[in-house]
This record gives sequence, C-alpha cells and structure tokens, in this order.
Amino acid sequence: MNKKIVIAHRGASGYLPEHTMEAKAMAYAMNPDYIEQDLVLSKDNVPIVIHDIELDDVTNVAEVFPDRKREDGRFYVIDFTFEELQKLQVTERFNPKTGKQFYPKRFPKGKGNFKLHSLQQEIEMIQGLNFSTGKNIGIYPEIKNPAFHHQHGKDIAKITLDILSNYGYKTQKDKCIFQCFDAKELERVRKELKSELFLVQLIEFPEETTQLDYYATYANGIGPWYKQIVSSKVEGEFTFTSLVEDAHKLGLQVHPYTFRADQLDEFSTFEEMMQVLFFEANIDGAFTDFPDKMVDFLNRNLN
Repeated sequence: MNKKIVIAHRGASGYLPEHTMEAKAMAYAMNPDYIEQDLVLSKDNVPIVIHDIELDDVTNVAEVFPDRKREDGRFYVIDFTFEELQKLQVTERFNPKTGKQFYPKRFPKGKGNFKLHSLQQEIEMIQGLNFSTGKNIGIYPEIKNPAFHHQHGKDIAKITLDILSNYGYKTQKDKCIFQCFDAKELERVRKELKSELFLVQLIEFPEETTQLDYYATYANGIGPWYKQIVSSKVEGEFTFTSLVEDAHKLGLQVHPYTFRADQLDEFSTFEEMMQVLFFEANIDGAFTDFPDKMVDFLNRNLN
C-alpha cells in the first residue's frame, strides 16, 4: 500500500443509515479503496453487519420484540436468529433512552425501509459490483467484542475468517483488511488461526499507543483515534504526537478514525482536517463517514 487510502466508515454513513446495504452501495459509487463491515454474530452464528452487540440504537427492536430485552434493558444481536433480525427496520443512529437522533443533520430517523444483512450478503454485493464495474474495491471487516462472543460460546474470529476465505480473501494480496480492538484476539488471528490477511490493530486508550512493538509482532497497521495523533493547536498551528512516526519505523501503516464533516472539533473545516492529518501528520489512510469528500480531496491533492 503506497498510496493514501479511503475507508468508507460503515458505508456512506454521513448520508444513509450506517451499515445498511444502501449505505454500502452509495459508498461503492463514491470510489473509496475499502468499505468497512462491523460484525456481530446472531444466535445462529451468522455474522451480522452492525456496529454494536446491541440492537436498540439503530433498529426498532424495542417495538417488534419488546419482551426480548435483557436485565440491563438492552436488546442483543446474539439473542436473535438471522430470520428474526430480518423483521427489524434499521434507522439512523439514536439514543435509545431519549429517542433523539445522534447526528441531527443526517438521514431522518424512522424514514425509509432499511434492513440488517449478513457479511456474506455484503461481500456478494461488493464482489458483484467489482465484476460489473471492473473496479476492485476492498472490504475492511471488524469483529466486535470477541470476548463477549467467547463468553456465549461463539468464536467470531474463526467464523468470520472461514467466510472470508470462502470468498477468496486469504492473503495480504487480497483486498481485505481485518481489524479488531482486542489485541489478544488479533494476535490469535495471526498466530493460532494462522490468518495471512493484512491485520490492523485498533487503538482506543492512550496507554495502548505505547505498545507498538508488541502490535508489530502480528499486525500490519494500527487504527488509532485521530486525537491520538494531533496533540495540540496553538495559534492555528497543529503539533503532533510521535505515533505516526513510531508506527512507520516499525513498518506499521496508520489508518485513524473517524473523519466526519459534521463533527470537526478543533478543525475549522473538513478540508483542514484532511490536510493536517494526511499531509502534515502523514497518515496512510482514514475512516470517513463522507467517502466522496475524502476521495475528492485526495484526487485533488495527490495527482
């Protein structure tokens, strides 16, 4: 990977409800390098493309199956079969307690007719589009909360790797990047499950940024929060941590998350955010809810 890559975060999730097939098709048309799939197992071991182990902040599960919540008041993907999950409507992300939409300017909550789908269904659509368009857009699956799955007697890593292998994603040459926040599980994917895929270690907490030497023993890249790269802004000038430089010295690619045009924080514009991280901090790729904007930015600035 010698170019800077664009990863469609949960599809074109800035425009359509995240992880719906429609959001993936729209993302595909925007020409990113990869489209992301977050994965959680159903009761009958089907990898469902959804961001969390719970259902109630992106679906109408509380209306359809009101009696299926657990003691904590939440509804879990793992308690439903694939067939049951098909009965739910997917909507724009909202707070299950208040019902309030998370990103107010995005697709209106409760509108449209969106469904959950499996990893296999999404792969078949992306591979089908690769065939019909002649493009070669990759997939970027993430297994969610493997420890939770193990507690329920399920091996999400093995199930997912077997499916990927069946669809031709086996080595670093194949357009598939496999990611996880759980370092022990990702190490297991490489060493015990013997995967030869390009592996990215996701990083959430500050102390994890000091473990790059360990990550480099099994992973090919890291996926940090972008705020772990940008350290401060003084009089309009940004300074950076040593994370990208340290990772590059160990041969690790750096793909931070998540670039959102409607959540800029310390940046004055989305262009500035991309400029600062891609070219000043020298990242190798990024996750974005707005793949069209990032593809356009890199096309203008790299060519």
